[in-house]
Amino acid sequence: MKLYTSNGACSMSPQIVAAEAGLPVTIETVDLRTHTLPDGRDYYAINPKGAVPALELDDGSVLTEGPAIVQFLADQAPASGLAPANGTVARYRLQEWLNFITSEVHKSLSVLFDKSIPAEFRAATMAKVGKRFEWIEQQLGAKPYLMGDAFSAADAYLFTLLSWHDWLHFDLAQWPGLQQYFERVKARPKVAGVLHDNHRTRS
Repeated sequence: MKLYTSNGACSMSPQIVAAEAGLPVTIETVDLRTHTLPDGRDYYAINPKGAVPALELDDGSVLTEGPAIVQFLADQAPASGLAPANGTVARYRLQEWLNFITSEVHKSLSVLFDKSIPAEFRAATMAKVGKRFEWIEQQLGAKPYLMGDAFSAADAYLFTLLSWHDWLHFDLAQWPGLQQYFERVKARPKVAGVLHDNHRTRS
């Protein structure tokens, strides 16, 4: 399988899931400014949406949308515990988290990368996201991860978005429980390995 990513983008989420699952995935870095690959190929020919992540399967077909990709990857390694079994209530809880993260956190934060956005809109958007962070912090409580004791695909997704705090200039210390959660996930060996690889590629 081949995973198309861009450094600093939400595509780090399936990278983390693949690493935690121990899956042999080839990483292809996309230049999202030009939508080209390192060899000059047009990324739109692979994913007409032009976004990352995209996962090219062994049969040549391409799967897009992060929440779908992380579940697919997790299901390739059921013993990893990254996604509960299909048909269980726990699996729908995972999907509930993934849907909330993608619609209520990701979509709002991603807009803030546009430097032309007026300061008033930026502040209002961040205030809305802050309310979402407060709710997530409440749901975490004393649990180490979103689903309880086990690290899941939803944690990989949320962690990736929280890692944007440096670029978007919001202070995680406003939500102490969330900051502790972020540091806990960051310390996982596989997550640290993905962060190191992304930093090395970016350098």
